[in-house]
Amino acid sequence: MTTVTAPPPASVGVLLRDWRQRRRLSQLDLAMEAEVSARHLSFVETGRAKPSRELVLHLAGHLEVPLRERNTLLLAAGYAPVYQQTQLDDAAMGPVRAALDRIVGAHQPFPAVVVDRRWDLVTANAAALEILTDGVAPALLAPPPNALRVSLHPDGLAGRIENLEEWAQHLLERLDRQVATSGARDLRDLARELRSYPNMASLARPGAEGGVVQTGELAERLFVPLVLRHRGRRLRLFSTVATFGTALDITIAELAIESFFPADAETAAALEGGRAPG
Repeated sequence: MTTVTAPPPASVGVLLRDWRQRRRLSQLDLAMEAEVSARHLSFVETGRAKPSRELVLHLAGHLEVPLRERNTLLLAAGYAPVYQQTQLDDAAMGPVRAALDRIVGAHQPFPAVVVDRRWDLVTANAAALEILTDGVAPALLAPPPNALRVSLHPDGLAGRIENLEEWAQHLLERLDRQVATSGARDLRDLARELRSYPNMASLARPGAEGGVVQTGELAERLFVPLVLRHRGRRLRLFSTVATFGTALDITIAELAIESFFPADAETAAALEGGRAPG
């Protein structure tokens, strides 16, 4: 029988170095930004010096490390985590749930959704549920539905998206940036799954040249629209993303509110109950 030994957990110095390199900073860059000794930072990264709890959090802040991963840094340095993760259905999260419901509800008659870090749906308003789930296979809507799977899977929204290749590239690039900034393995696995769908085969891989929109065309546009058919109408939408800027709880910090707006007068009229776009 062969015994497989798990690799030892990474030290806090190695983790800090990985985050620094992910942010494309030299030791000197980070030392100057964080106003710490470059020599001490070098000793921390190589394990010759143990950083204080305060220094770990100080460096993590300058490196924009997500709260979840700041706890990992603290544990690697031998300290207790400081950021809690409260379930959204906890009584203490009542004000947060109320705020989310108010935000998405006030966005009617335009779609608005709230997703977590994995893009799993947390809540949505009536417009989003009507427009973005129409015709989607029930299996993809089983709790918790994943917004990216619902959008790009052949049995999901993809069949109604007229600019599927362009919109899919936009979503995958957003996910790639999230993977790059967070280093999250589950998000990397999700990106790999999405690119494995047969209707995604023609998309350029990260770093590939080309694309579905020419440079001149991009210069004439303000955003990447979502163009989809809904009950005989053609809707053109663009979205904005908002987060909780002062969150100290992991759950709250990882929520994203995506609000869709009409990209033309015809779509606005259709969603507001006017005449359907042609």
